[in-house]
Amino acid sequence: MENVNLKINGLNVTVPAGSTILEAAHAAGIRIPTLCYLKEINEIGACRMCVVEVKGARNLAAACVYPVAEGMEVLTNTKKLIESRKRTLELLLSVHDKKCLSCVRSGQCELQELCRELGVEDEEHFAGEKPRYDPDTSAVHMVRDNNKCILCRRCSAVCEKVQSVGVIGPNNRGFATFIGSAFEMGLGDTSCVGCGQCIAACPTGALYEKDNTDDVLAAIADETKHVVVQPAPSVRAALGEEFGYPMGTDVEGKMAAALRRIGFDRVFDTDFSADLTIMEEASEFIGRVKNGGVLPMITSCSPGWIKYCEHYYPDQLAHLSSCKSPQQMFGAVAKTYYAEKMGLDPKDIVCVSVMPCTAKKFEIQREDQDAAGVPDVDISITTRELARLIRKVGINFRALPEEGFDDPLGESTGAGVIFGATGGVMEAALRTAVEKLTGETLENVEFTEVRGTDGIKEATYNVAGMDVKVAVASGLSNAKVIMDKIRAGEADYHFVEIMCCPGGCVNGGGQPQVHADVRNFEDVKALRAKALYDNDAARTLRKSHENPSIKKLYEEYLGEPGSEKAHHILHTTYVERSIN
Repeated sequence: MENVNLKINGLNVTVPAGSTILEAAHAAGIRIPTLCYLKEINEIGACRMCVVEVKGARNLAAACVYPVAEGMEVLTNTKKLIESRKRTLELLLSVHDKKCLSCVRSGQCELQELCRELGVEDEEHFAGEKPRYDPDTSAVHMVRDNNKCILCRRCSAVCEKVQSVGVIGPNNRGFATFIGSAFEMGLGDTSCVGCGQCIAACPTGALYEKDNTDDVLAAIADETKHVVVQPAPSVRAALGEEFGYPMGTDVEGKMAAALRRIGFDRVFDTDFSADLTIMEEASEFIGRVKNGGVLPMITSCSPGWIKYCEHYYPDQLAHLSSCKSPQQMFGAVAKTYYAEKMGLDPKDIVCVSVMPCTAKKFEIQREDQDAAGVPDVDISITTRELARLIRKVGINFRALPEEGFDDPLGESTGAGVIFGATGGVMEAALRTAVEKLTGETLENVEFTEVRGTDGIKEATYNVAGMDVKVAVASGLSNAKVIMDKIRAGEADYHFVEIMCCPGGCVNGGGQPQVHADVRNFEDVKALRAKALYDNDAARTLRKSHENPSIKKLYEEYLGEPGSEKAHHILHTTYVERSIN
């Protein structure tokens, strides 16, 4: 590739042709501030925080979209530029709700950080009219507070380009512009899938999940309740970021210790029910192949994906596996099998999940998710909420010892833990399905073709003399590509994994906030996924059907995968939804 030579602040810099000034500066170790820019998602040069001086140019240039040229000379830190950026921040603050102390993003707000760096004071520099909005609380999973919106449009770009949903965007023009839905509908009245990717993209506190940590503490304080908790696989790969650990650090042991100190009666693991999901899903897949069922079969672990399918592909619902998600399977087992073993009334069990996903808050309220006559899961909190809960109750996370999960619903295999990465469900299913179909021990359990952060992956495996073609998609724009092929009859897949969020659950909308400076130049998905694959590789048991507690569950209670009892407790149904 051809290179371009330029000077930035007097330094000689060489970068590939087609690079922007922002990318060139980053390569030289120079940070140019941004607010609206997200690489390949929102490259609009609108916020004017990244302006630089280019020798010979009449006006300041937006570094995020301005291409480099041979011999170009750029300045990024002159007095003129600093004053321009300060003035931009003062204008933004003139219509901003500056209740920072009570804001969920305080300390992690990109606007707040830039104001601190540039010495912008919390005072009125531009007095005048201030628009005021009632927060939108209509959605189950989140709140939209336009009083803290800076109109960067990151949220609407992610919703449209990454997720192919497009239910939010700028309404009105000029000073009256605000981010909203069509016809000013509440978000809960649209076909929003609840993925929370808009929250992850937002640089301020304008978007945030509904906080249920007080509900958790209230349940724990109720002496009549038996409160159990289940953290999802990908939570252990990201929670450490909230407490200063490098991205991709596996904090499974400290997480278990923290949950125990919060006061839960039992600290279990969603990895257990991930293994259980594989048992049911693999059985269902084999049954469809042998009995002429609807193919391809598509995974059902991701509630954002399920809701998307119900809204946008209701004619394709028969392709979905009927298996509940691991979150819901866990709750169903906790309130049936576990309740019976412990002599507990299911009504007295409170099941709390810790998820990387805001859509899980919607999933726990779905119909046909009540195996024991009560909701399978009562409260779902995000990784961010768990971090806030840990701080709220005064736990020193970094000083905690490494502890394990409680039995029997805390035992899992490596197949369960890789559920958190795109391709992980497929790989886990293949490990079990191949052995079931061939009757032979699978020595090499790593199906590397379905690993990696590419949006769409395809592979073909010869299993028991049959070519099994699989596909993996993450991010709903990629899911749309796969689903359009299936709808058109152009797909010859047998098994498809779809995850709502790009990269899978490790990049879920409920995971720790990642600053744009990191999102734009680091592969967050890969770093977090590596923690899960390393966890898997270190385990003795790496196939779901080898989990002793899963074997015992079937022997003592369920009978066999796909049995009538298993189907009643562990499977569900779907509904057609309108598009709004």
